[in-house]
Amino acid sequence: MITSLSIKNYALIDDISVQFNSGLTIITGETGAGKSILLGALALLLGKRADLSSVQDISKKCIIEAEFRLEEHLHLSIFKANNLDFDFHTIIRRELLPSGKSRAFVNDTPVTLSQLQAIAPHLADIHSQNETLSLFSETFQIEVIDVLAGNTALLKTYIKKLEEFNETSEILTELHYKKETASKELDYNTFLYNELVEANLANLNQNALEETYDTLSNTEVIQESLSKINQLISNEEIGAFERLKEVRLTLANLRNISSDFEEFWNRLNSVIIEIEDVSEGLENKANIIEADPTKLFEINNTLQLLYKLQQKHSIDSVEDLLLLQQQLESKIDITHHLDSKIEALEKDQKNLQIEVSEIASKLHTSRIKVIPTLIKKLKSLLVDLGLPNAQFKFEITTSNNFRKNGIDNLQLLFTANKGLAFGTLKKVASGGELSRIMLAIKAVLAEYKALPTLIFDEIDTGLSGEVAYKMSGILKNMSQSMQIFCITHLPQIAASGNNHIKIYKEDTNEITITRLKKLNKEERVNELAEMIGGKTLTAAALNHAKELLN
Repeated sequence: MITSLSIKNYALIDDISVQFNSGLTIITGETGAGKSILLGALALLLGKRADLSSVQDISKKCIIEAEFRLEEHLHLSIFKANNLDFDFHTIIRRELLPSGKSRAFVNDTPVTLSQLQAIAPHLADIHSQNETLSLFSETFQIEVIDVLAGNTALLKTYIKKLEEFNETSEILTELHYKKETASKELDYNTFLYNELVEANLANLNQNALEETYDTLSNTEVIQESLSKINQLISNEEIGAFERLKEVRLTLANLRNISSDFEEFWNRLNSVIIEIEDVSEGLENKANIIEADPTKLFEINNTLQLLYKLQQKHSIDSVEDLLLLQQQLESKIDITHHLDSKIEALEKDQKNLQIEVSEIASKLHTSRIKVIPTLIKKLKSLLVDLGLPNAQFKFEITTSNNFRKNGIDNLQLLFTANKGLAFGTLKKVASGGELSRIMLAIKAVLAEYKALPTLIFDEIDTGLSGEVAYKMSGILKNMSQSMQIFCITHLPQIAASGNNHIKIYKEDTNEITITRLKKLNKEERVNELAEMIGGKTLTAAALNHAKELLN
């Protein structure tokens, strides 16, 4: 329920603040006093789009704030779903800034407009002439039937299973598309993969192959060079080896003369030994290296295949070709396994379809069963509301497609008078009839479900006399279990409230502003008398007002 409301700098309202109680609160006032302004402020608080033209003084902020007393079992889940902290005493504030921007807060936490709009319907429901448009909605009509049928748990199960079915169907659609695409690419990918497999890449060392190729390609050059080196080192006449041995012999003689030459002899001897070792190594190398045209041909073919594959795939290493081979193998594997995946998912989809269909059938049966009860209750209430001949028909057919709330197609037909043909509400019901039908529906719903605070704006339009008394009784009965606000011009309804607020205008410093006042019992008598007989309070009007209150 709403426990308090404050409005600053909105339309004709300068600064008002009011506390509210449970039960039925009546709001009265002359036409143009500001009742619609109050509703406008509440609508803004509950997520309506902001309009700077509603601000009284555009140089200042407009602030609308209300405190709500909430029930954990009714409101906790909706707060969690919108990532908001729940509090038993929740304060919602909406601000319109001079810049034209607006801000919203829930318990001082900034929220988006979509978050505010998501929780608002669970806090308060403003019912005006425009709100009767929801009566035309098939979704709303089915929701009413579901409340009476107690389908809440069954509907949640249906929605959950339908989500699973739709998700599975979407995945299947994607897999079928992948299969179609993959099938077109399978042959090409297989060709590329086989080409890489045949190259036996895992056993290839490109650097070693290129080195061996260069060696075999230059066998004669290498052999000639080695022969020349051997001549330069070992030739008995001009070889460096023989000359160095002569130098070593001379140093040996000098070493015998002086130990100063010992080190030089040792160093030269090491060089001679190293050169001798190099000479033997080169000679062995010369003996090993020989032309091998067959091997050269094989290595050349291998390298040409490598170069071709690398150029083809814009890759410059064997490692990258191996990675490509793995990727192609994975693609081929996925293609080969798509059929089994699709088969398994189609089985899941079929099972889910059966489950969803069975739940939808239960919902359909439950709805069909409860419709006579709903019609009976609505007709009974509408008799009291001045529509004694009101008749309803709920025509339900089933669809082959799963909808958000089942497989039912619903058409609500109505006639207010005997002998007239049934038609849709939109075509045959007047504005006053729609308001009374909506009130009757809300009254029925209140028996089965905890409703948010209801705010009725002149729902009594076009009523008078005994029907007005009946409506006041319905509102009074509903207010036993919920908070209701009712803006009215009828004294019969105004007298039924637990609380009474009067909205009026006054001029202050050449400016007209809207004010409100909570009326005590004496003030309520005067207000009712004024509603009965006008500004001049006659004894008859006052007595009638007292009778109404009693």
